[in-house]
Amino acid sequence: MWRLRTIASRFLLAVLGILLATALIGGYLQVQLTKRTFDKQYQDRARAVADVVAQIPQIAAAVAAGDPSHIIRAVANRIAKSSGASYVVVTERTGVRFSHPTPALIGKRLEEPVAVLDGKDHVGIDHGSLGRSANGKAPIFDASGHVIGQVSVGIVERRVAGAVRQQIAEIALYSAIALGIGVLVALFMARALKRTTFGLEPAEIGSLLQDREAMLHGIREGVLGFDAKQRVTIINDEARRLLGLTDTVIGQPIDEVVPPGRLLDLLTGRSEGTDQAILTEDSLLVANRSPVVVGGRDVGSVVTLRDRTELESLVRELHATTGLANALRAQEHEFTNRLHVIAGLIDLGEFDEAARFVTTVTRHNLASSEDLRARIGPPVVAALLLAKLTVAAERDIDLVITSSSHLDGADHDAQSLMTIIGNLIDNAMEAVAEQPAPRTVIVTLGNHAGIRISVSDNGPGIAPETVDAIFMDGYSTKSSRGQARRGLGLALVQRLVRRAGGTITVLSEGGTRFEVSLPVREPTSAVGRPMSVKERA
Repeated sequence: MWRLRTIASRFLLAVLGILLATALIGGYLQVQLTKRTFDKQYQDRARAVADVVAQIPQIAAAVAAGDPSHIIRAVANRIAKSSGASYVVVTERTGVRFSHPTPALIGKRLEEPVAVLDGKDHVGIDHGSLGRSANGKAPIFDASGHVIGQVSVGIVERRVAGAVRQQIAEIALYSAIALGIGVLVALFMARALKRTTFGLEPAEIGSLLQDREAMLHGIREGVLGFDAKQRVTIINDEARRLLGLTDTVIGQPIDEVVPPGRLLDLLTGRSEGTDQAILTEDSLLVANRSPVVVGGRDVGSVVTLRDRTELESLVRELHATTGLANALRAQEHEFTNRLHVIAGLIDLGEFDEAARFVTTVTRHNLASSEDLRARIGPPVVAALLLAKLTVAAERDIDLVITSSSHLDGADHDAQSLMTIIGNLIDNAMEAVAEQPAPRTVIVTLGNHAGIRISVSDNGPGIAPETVDAIFMDGYSTKSSRGQARRGLGLALVQRLVRRAGGTITVLSEGGTRFEVSLPVREPTSAVGRPMSVKERA
């Protein structure tokens, strides 16, 4: 039993119904056309026989004389038999019959008027005494050209019907063959449809579509789908938000939607890997791309995007806090050593030496802090440099803030400066961390015609072929540091510098030097706008 509720069964029955209806209607129309065609053919044939009989001189003479010898009947029957006509009826002008297949009607008058008195041939369907027939009538003329009689030749319907039945048999055979082929094609298409829909029925497909739409637009991850030609087939609301897309992008090639860059490389598969970090203008995204293979064929891909801006900011703030805690721990260790010295001097009774030691240490610390605070205007930048000095001392790195450094932060965004300077110093210290002593990082700050920041180290340097790559988000030669993602610091620095309208250059000769130049901030400058969570990271 067919399950009529299945889409394949419905499709099969619909196709079969269409084929059957088409065959029946087409067969009926073909039969009617064939019937009319045969009627016309037999009418023309009957007229031709009638013309031949009407032109026989013997017939014309007999009609004119009233057929005293009764020869018309014999000639008419002989011609009817030889021509295949059902009857040949010869009448005189008034309609009295001289011949007829039924002898009893000879000598009697026709029921209908004589049609050829106008001197012309006539054809049609005659419903006479022998039944329905294809009829042809021709006039008989005398020597002077007057109509003196009529020849009526008919082929009865049974002959036409026999020809039509033969055509019907051929039409039925053709229709049966076409219907059989249609059934096979319908079965094939039904199976193909079932394979295409994975055996799912319309209600199930509709339910899956609703579930897919609800899930696609309800999750907090961006989802994009592409076909084999890299055209967008699926995109949810979160992906539109993360990528800043507002127009309809379904059906468009991805390279027409996303500008060239690392994000486009990942979406198209040119950049491979899992959990790849991508830094956009407003967000930090973690992307994963998975190819879609059906039946061994690559039919496209799916990309998921997660917004890690706030989480990454918290991780980096935690890392910064950990760094400050380590700096405080280093200071506590140093202060403990100094307290031990003071306690030892007191135990030895060297009170004057203890007092001089305390005065010297206090004066040195205050001098260093106040000198840096006097030359570095923004308090957060000065605090950052002091913390970096402590961390560098603990790691046995000589961090030098040059004596010529001066920074007036009244006209600049301190948060942006802190991000730029902090990332550059961190990269420099990591570059020299594995080097043998001496390990040196030199920082120079200036306010001449804008802000100038220079951070150099005596590390291994940067290969010329990788200079451009170091500013690419996600690029790093170092191993991951806990939950904090590598390869974002320099990319973030470059974006901040570019937004401010500045420049950043890299020199690598006997180490590495980063030089940043920021113009004086205008009221509408990007540096002056509120910092995003990502930039504060």
